[in-house]
Amino acid sequence: MLRTFSRDGLIFDVREEGPVAGAPVVLLHGFPETSASWRDVMPKLAAAGYHVLAPDQRGYSPRARPSSRRAYRRPELVADVLALADQMDVDRFHLVGHDWGAAVAWGVAMEHPHRLRSLTSLSIPHPAAFRRAAFTSRQALRSWYMAFFQLPALPEAMLSTRNWIAFRQNLLHSGLSPSFADVYVEHVRQPGALTAAMHWYRGVRPIADARPTLVSVPTLLIWGGKDAYVDERGVELTERYMRGPYRLEILQNANHWLPEEASARVVELLLSHLASH
Repeated sequence: MLRTFSRDGLIFDVREEGPVAGAPVVLLHGFPETSASWRDVMPKLAAAGYHVLAPDQRGYSPRARPSSRRAYRRPELVADVLALADQMDVDRFHLVGHDWGAAVAWGVAMEHPHRLRSLTSLSIPHPAAFRRAAFTSRQALRSWYMAFFQLPALPEAMLSTRNWIAFRQNLLHSGLSPSFADVYVEHVRQPGALTAAMHWYRGVRPIADARPTLVSVPTLLIWGGKDAYVDERGVELTERYMRGPYRLEILQNANHWLPEEASARVVELLLSHLASH
């Protein structure tokens, strides 16, 4: 089922599955994904009795694409998640995020822990651990594109050249399957969609977004051993920033695209984690 919620004049599209009376689970996608990244995850969570909500986030929903890069700073992204929960009459919920969606999920857990039953981060360590890893490992090299994407106009020009072929090839090279790559490329071809996605990078505040706030929410971190973008060092450091129950699962043969390419194992781990909290 497709639903919507609104905030400050923006209208967000939301995929919904499962019984409304079930424990709520919110799924947050990353870049350049959409809520379609959860298409192999949602039915299994719904079948287990969970009420699953997967929004197309700010910049990805066609009617929620503000033009200012300031509109994509983390406080706005976190507030979107809370608005979704409030308008769906959800008080406390399980929160799952991948890639940029995981960064937002960490923000919710650090700033509004009372709203969460549990946190699951796919691929992305605690923000402070990620920042520390950038100075102590190969993380800075793996994240070179994050600085490039903050430049005005140039990233859009380069990614869209040759009818988006290079962009698609980069996704495939990192391990994403063609079926998902085609969905995401088709999405960013929409007017304004790629610039909105780039604004997630342009809205980053390196110090404010990486405060060493301890997380008390029961947390599961899942990381793929073949992740091309995230170094293991940040994953190892995450435990330092945990105050509540914490579990790390490393999928040695998995890549960065865990919801798409390792959905069966992700669902298995999620069901165990959700049931425990």
